[in-house]
Amino acid sequence: MKYGFVKTAAVVPQTAVGDCNANAKNIISAAGEAVEKGAELILCPELCMTSSTCGDLFVQPYFIGLCENAVKKVIQSTAEHNAIVVIGAPILFMNAVYNCSIVIHHGKLAGIVAKSILCNMNGNDESRHFSSGSSIPAGSRIVYASLETTIGTGLIFRTETYTFGIEIGSESQAPLSPGAELAVAGAEIILCPSAMSEYTGGNAIIRQDITSQSRRMKCGYAFANSGWGESTSKASYSGYASVAECGEIVTEAELFLQRSHMAVSEIDTDRIHKARISDTSFGKPCSSPYIYIAQEASADSNLTRTVSPHPFIPEGTELGICCNETFMIQATALARRIEHTHSQSAVIGISGGLDSTLALLVTVKAFDLIGKPHSDIISVTMPGFGTTDRTYNNAIRLMELLGTTIKEISIKDACIQHFKDINHDIAVHDITYENSQARERTQILMDIANSHNGIVIGTGDLSELALGWATYNGDHMSMYGVNASVPKTLIQHIVRWIAEKCDNKEISSILNDIVETPISPELTPADEEGNIKQKTEDLVGPYELHDFYLYHTLANGYSPEKIYYLATKAFEGKYSNDTIKRWLSTFFWRFTTQQFKRSCMPDGPTTGYCSLGAGWWSMPSDASPAMLSAICKNIDTE
Repeated sequence: MKYGFVKTAAVVPQTAVGDCNANAKNIISAAGEAVEKGAELILCPELCMTSSTCGDLFVQPYFIGLCENAVKKVIQSTAEHNAIVVIGAPILFMNAVYNCSIVIHHGKLAGIVAKSILCNMNGNDESRHFSSGSSIPAGSRIVYASLETTIGTGLIFRTETYTFGIEIGSESQAPLSPGAELAVAGAEIILCPSAMSEYTGGNAIIRQDITSQSRRMKCGYAFANSGWGESTSKASYSGYASVAECGEIVTEAELFLQRSHMAVSEIDTDRIHKARISDTSFGKPCSSPYIYIAQEASADSNLTRTVSPHPFIPEGTELGICCNETFMIQATALARRIEHTHSQSAVIGISGGLDSTLALLVTVKAFDLIGKPHSDIISVTMPGFGTTDRTYNNAIRLMELLGTTIKEISIKDACIQHFKDINHDIAVHDITYENSQARERTQILMDIANSHNGIVIGTGDLSELALGWATYNGDHMSMYGVNASVPKTLIQHIVRWIAEKCDNKEISSILNDIVETPISPELTPADEEGNIKQKTEDLVGPYELHDFYLYHTLANGYSPEKIYYLATKAFEGKYSNDTIKRWLSTFFWRFTTQQFKRSCMPDGPTTGYCSLGAGWWSMPSDASPAMLSAICKNIDTE
């Protein structure tokens, strides 16, 4: 597929115990359905050619021969499509029987992986029937189903666009699993064909293991377990199938279906590459043999996986957990900084806007943690030429209700004098007019902090840092920036979360109104009705788009084309393709050209996995935006 996606299918064909021909027919049918869905990589369960519950039939030579003949039918069926199909079968090699996964592509055998770590679970002792694949000499070749191929362990298969390896069933539970070794050696996708019997609570453990494996190994992970048709003499099989990626279940099938079924979705190898580049664990030399499969890259662009429009915002109950943890990281970090600097006070500018509100709430919590009174928080409101009654009244009342020391200092006269000093026409509402106000406010805060042995609490957030939407040495500067790694979209949710938890109904009402207030620096006069005229999102674009671009730039290292493609999926029906392209171009231009502001930003706590602070992001301040701008310009929106 395009943009590093690999459409992967975990297929669970209906099983007939000991009937290899029936199983071959079911596998061919299920694989065909997966191909119709666009699958490039198809995984079937462990020992699916025979069923996993054949007992001593596994050591009957004639039975293994019947299985081999049935495998030929599956091999022949793949000549008609381009997908790679992985099936499970017992294979006789050098007078021993091995539990194997057979990799098939376009009517040929690419390789055979033998299970090396055998288990004894639920009364099923694998060593009774199978030998460990570790006994197979490296580089061994086998003629199987009239075709010659490699057989062994630790094999990595490489196509033009991705690499994969296989760990079989209970091997995934081993302390040093084959999958981990394969991942370190370069396999981006790990396939796990399985035949684990089900028990109460077992599926939750399997899901946990899959997410853990894919997170730890920074890989795509496909899991296909035996299902309907297996013998129930000793156990039952759920037919669980799922596709995971870097710690997340991308898709999964329903349990206990009485038919063939599958889980199909895309694995994002670009995301895997970015995660591994940042982890030196994956920089070790590869000792595993690579087997090349000449699979042509699929032109399919039908993305079936869900693309979240708000990647910084968890869903469901996780949102409350995220808000709480982010808020407490901010508060405890500030509390420690206040203790370390022996500050008697904290000084913070309150505008009645979103960012300064969260910063004030964080400061109040920090003072509670270290037992300092709220009166030692000096909250300063500094009305200017663009301040509206709505923000002013919310700011004053919130400060009163929180019990902070309130200072109101108008910046109008100081700015008017300053405009005279620098010979600027006050009627010209340009960048000088706006930035003079921001710097005047910062000077006031710094001087008050000096006079009260305090520190200035910064209010700017991660989204503003990414865009450079801050006045250099104005609101860009503070002594500790508590919001520095919190994106704007998450700040909105944190303030709402605090409002919901607050026992004071008036505070809750004010907080909710602040969330609903248009985002604005209020540096130009209000409209004729006294409402905010200068709206940030009209000038730089919607923050939900910029946060989407920022996340996929920092967390996944995606190209502008891929970010655009994903954004069209995530925001389909809300923003036009032209709108998405326009603000994407703005994002990359501002992100690159505004680095000089981030190069000298104050300290602040890292709250998530994306940060632009020192030690997290490094980029020359004079980096050119030309290449990224050209890419954005050439994106086809049709």
